[in-house]
Amino acid sequence: MLEGLQSPDTVLAFRAVGTVEESDYDTVLEPAVEQMMADRGQLRFVYVLGDEFDGYSFAAGWEDAKLGMSHLTKWKRCAVVTSHDWVRHFVGMFRWMMPGDLKVFELPDFDAAIAWAAA
Repeated sequence: MLEGLQSPDTVLAFRAVGTVEESDYDTVLEPAVEQMMADRGQLRFVYVLGDEFDGYSFAAGWEDAKLGMSHLTKWKRCAVVTSHDWVRHFVGMFRWMMPGDLKVFELPDFDAAIAWAAA
């Protein structure tokens, strides 16, 4: 499941809880991204993958890849906030595919991640 988090109006922020499903993209994330694109024309994103995050369903993984490719040149800053080593390693391996700035933060640094994404 994806939960929206408090953030400046220039930043989308979500927390993943349990297993993220395709429906989370369809009903939560994609509409928020489309609204941000309509309002701002660029994407600044904070994604929290903490201890309560279990992973992605196969279909959600595919939706994640598609979302990353949509509006490819409009991704300005993306902060991943995580306690999982495997997430940090995954982000490091695929960083080259992200056209905007991408940075990984530790869970206690959530506020710094928001500030960085908004800057």
